[in-house]
Amino acid sequence: MDQNKSEEFYARLLDQLKESTTWPSNYLYKFIVLSDPEKIDQIQKIFDNTGAVIESKKSKKGKYTSVSVTVNLKSPEEVIAKYKEVGKVEGVISL
Repeated sequence: MDQNKSEEFYARLLDQLKESTTWPSNYLYKFIVLSDPEKIDQIQKIFDNTGAVIESKKSKKGKYTSVSVTVNLKSPEEVIAKYKEVGKVEGVISL
């Protein structure tokens, strides 16, 4: 995703989160990544010390892993910040 599109996406998401959710609130992130333990570990480290519940499940053939993270956050800005952090992990797809 190019920089402009990603900023537009995050601005739209921020507005939607402000309108649809009362904060603080639990938020569910879903990511898809190649089944590389190092990449999965990088995602988990981003949510260290947040009280997040992290579940991962390999695809049928084992090539990909879905990572679901449920975490209580104080604001929609925190949601966006975590998306941007995880976005730095190579090959991660955010759902």
